[in-house]
Amino acid sequence: MPVKRRLLSISTLYPAPGRPGFGRFVARQMEALAARGDWDVTVINPIGLPPAPFSAMGRYKALAAVPAIETGGTVTIHHPRFLLIPGLSGRFNPWAITRAVLPLARRLHAEAPFDLVDAQFFYPDGPAAANVAAALGLPHAIKARGSDIHLWGERPPALAQMRRAAHSAAAVLSVSGALARDMEGLGLTPPCGITVHYTGLDHARFQPLARREARDQLASKLPALPLRPADRLAVCVGALIAIKGQALAIEALTSLPGDIHLALAGTGADEAALRARAAAHGVASRVHFLGSVSHDVLPVLLAAANVMVLPSEREGLANAWIEALACGAPLVIPPVGGAPEVVDRPAAGRLAERTPAAIAAAITDLLAAPPAQADTAATAARFSWDANAAALAAIYEKAASAR
Repeated sequence: MPVKRRLLSISTLYPAPGRPGFGRFVARQMEALAARGDWDVTVINPIGLPPAPFSAMGRYKALAAVPAIETGGTVTIHHPRFLLIPGLSGRFNPWAITRAVLPLARRLHAEAPFDLVDAQFFYPDGPAAANVAAALGLPHAIKARGSDIHLWGERPPALAQMRRAAHSAAAVLSVSGALARDMEGLGLTPPCGITVHYTGLDHARFQPLARREARDQLASKLPALPLRPADRLAVCVGALIAIKGQALAIEALTSLPGDIHLALAGTGADEAALRARAAAHGVASRVHFLGSVSHDVLPVLLAAANVMVLPSEREGLANAWIEALACGAPLVIPPVGGAPEVVDRPAAGRLAERTPAAIAAAITDLLAAPPAQADTAATAARFSWDANAAALAAIYEKAASAR
């Protein structure tokens, strides 16, 4: 029987009490890997807090209350704290994380040795994981997801640290081929190359539901979304921030028929500006702000949608794309990141440039001849957490054997 391997995963992007949806897809991946039985997974989720008394204020108050350790599931999660100076400490965060994590990692490694250290976000996690792995004498792996490359890769101090971490890695992963090519252009290719590792999907949760039945359920689950029987629905799932492009979707609505409504699922700093934009364009009654939609209600919302639109400025390969497809909602998304790898047939939707006119034209085209929900859902069949975990286990087995 093969020896069970042990993974130490360092991820600032991970759910915790008080922020259960933050990095949910990372948690699902780690849980799927642990469920296989050939890898034991321990997660260190460093939590950045500013100096007192600021750590007891605003959004940091909930983070300060996160327990030091969570046990009971297939994955044990540790939550050490590191010093964070919002807006100022970006270039120093890998050092601060290393300083906070290394004593814990040494103790855990002494109790039961690890075979591999990984990072589930390229920055600041990647350089920190490389530091911890070097101190423990272990190989390390790093996964890139999108904004970690497109944001931090434009900042020379961070990029220098990312390059050092990548070049010493036993494995570097990317969520799409397009993102891998961007990484190559930034000099983030290790001697072992970059492996594309697609996201997974919970098909038991995200699956087609007859659109009329889904609409009926929404009446009680989301009363903030009043729809008449003949109304058509576009859904936009994502944080309300500029790079997600909800403003473009709102402007596109102005040139679409009045029976088409837009539902924004998410929260963020741009909500007031987006509400003002909808009012200024005369479509406020057709734009619905749903706030944070629970993981149980989201599949119903997506199944009720005629289309999912997300005009992001940048993405690696968004989980929201795959979840929408699995529920039978075709996509209207720009040709960024891994979008062409997902919208690779008409039933998956349309690629549209990031202009209101192009978005409106793509929505019009889809609604004129909508694909069957089952055909759209079939385009997501290749994404599953079992396939994701199997591929990750094979990649990590090779990386762990490299030392």
